[in-house]
Amino acid sequence: MFGRPSSPARTYADLGRESDISTASPHRLIVLLFEGAQTAINVARVHAEQGNIAERGANISKAIEIISNGLKVSLDMEQGGELAVRLAALYDYMVSRLLWANMKNDIAALKEVLSLLGEIHGAWTQIDPEKQGG
Repeated sequence: MFGRPSSPARTYADLGRESDISTASPHRLIVLLFEGAQTAINVARVHAEQGNIAERGANISKAIEIISNGLKVSLDMEQGGELAVRLAALYDYMVSRLLWANMKNDIAALKEVLSLLGEIHGAWTQIDPEKQGG
């Protein structure tokens, strides 16, 4: 009735994601943020290649939201020291590249941000405390 129509599969996927979030450890939540940003950028790239400006922009906006208000906000600037400062700057850089990509339909900029996110995501998954027994 409100919003856009939803299929049963979409509803199930949304509920599955909500379940992931409600039971996830803080470490897993960060992994989900990386995955969400990467998915949004991949979808934006497809729409950019197809010339679908509105969907490209919506997905780039979603990625920016995740990076700015998810990944960057989750940094502990007091305890994180130099690493947190550098990550915050890198997240700001990613946002600026995504804005550029949206303004100029620059697929290379989308790929650049995907690569950067992929590197950090990979490093983050390597330090999973659950896999290290803690």
